[in-house]
Amino acid sequence: MNAAPPPKSQSADSAPLGFAEFVSLIAAMMALTALGIDSMLPALPAIGEALGVSEPNDRQYVITAFLLGFAFAQLAYGPLSDRFGRRPVLAIALACYVVTTALAAVSGSFVLLLVARAAMGTAAAGARVVSVALVRDCYAGRAMARVMSLAFIVFMAAPIIAPSLGQLVLFAGSWRLIFWAVAIISMAVVAWFWLRMPETLPLSARLPLTPRRVVGDYMKVLQDRCAVGYTLAIALLSGAMFGFIGSIQQVMADVFHRPELLAVIFPCVAGTMAVGSFVNSRLVMTVGMRRISHSALAGMIALAAVHLAVAWSGRETILSFTLLQALMMGCMGLANANFSAMAMERMGEIAGTASSLQGFITTLGGAVIGAAVGQAFDGTTVPLYVGFLLMGLLSFGIIAITERGRMFKAS
Repeated sequence: MNAAPPPKSQSADSAPLGFAEFVSLIAAMMALTALGIDSMLPALPAIGEALGVSEPNDRQYVITAFLLGFAFAQLAYGPLSDRFGRRPVLAIALACYVVTTALAAVSGSFVLLLVARAAMGTAAAGARVVSVALVRDCYAGRAMARVMSLAFIVFMAAPIIAPSLGQLVLFAGSWRLIFWAVAIISMAVVAWFWLRMPETLPLSARLPLTPRRVVGDYMKVLQDRCAVGYTLAIALLSGAMFGFIGSIQQVMADVFHRPELLAVIFPCVAGTMAVGSFVNSRLVMTVGMRRISHSALAGMIALAAVHLAVAWSGRETILSFTLLQALMMGCMGLANANFSAMAMERMGEIAGTASSLQGFITTLGGAVIGAAVGQAFDGTTVPLYVGFLLMGLLSFGIIAITERGRMFKAS
């Protein structure tokens, strides 16, 4: 595969805001996706009851519809932001997220709710794609990995807080109030972005919006060995994570018979991803992206094998589930920010389009794999950890091919 030229800079000289505010705003925009997904988890039984969904596994489509809309829309946002700039495209996407969340709140049928959820995902895709491109406008290499790690710490506050927020809203009233709460939070993020974030893509760097240019840039991404390899690895790991998100409510209710503990267990598990990202932000500049991420992936595979053995033995307890799942998510936190940075390492000139294609592949692949894992739920945690182990092994194999067998190297 042909490699594009290396990035011109790995400094923060072009960051338009102070470092802390820049990272926090990027994280807040990315967190809207997690908030839109995870706040729904405690409400899935209530949604099913209110809208006549009798099959428990079918309630998972509330998550899947969002992810499918999120996946396909990413293909458009990157080329649009490379042509018109980051600021207008991202502002429109965030505003649409508010409107589609309100539509979900007033949905009168399950079909209409799924349509609204797909539209929410379509809008949220802009926050994901353009935020990554915006970071790449300002940072590269290990510096970008550090920024993404720190943003991921703040980003992970959403899955830590979101189920608890959803549960509190359910205590206060209808599941529809959850969507209204998400819409209000989204409005605050829109205002913050519009008032504080200037344009990061100068007019001289903008690219024409033509099919030939877009397809040509997609081919540049697909011809880059690291971009393809690490994108596929992220897709596989995302599939395992989405399988967990889709299954967790049923796991708590049907395996452990403690659905009320979802708002406690989920933050305990998700919080370790934030811890992993924080550790990565402290180490990546000296240890290197590859050493950290490859070691973390190997650790996740070993933990998944142990957890699968526990599940198969029939000795799974809520304590073993929480501990082992939390450790695996910590390994994911160490790996994911580095994988994202390495996938974008040579994409500086086409950051928006590259982020679009990579986001499409990772989200669509993750959604399909996650849906398969979720639909395989059989009243035990075995399908979930078969998924984690297989996705981990496949990811490791793909990365080994990408790096031509030279794993765990410094750079």
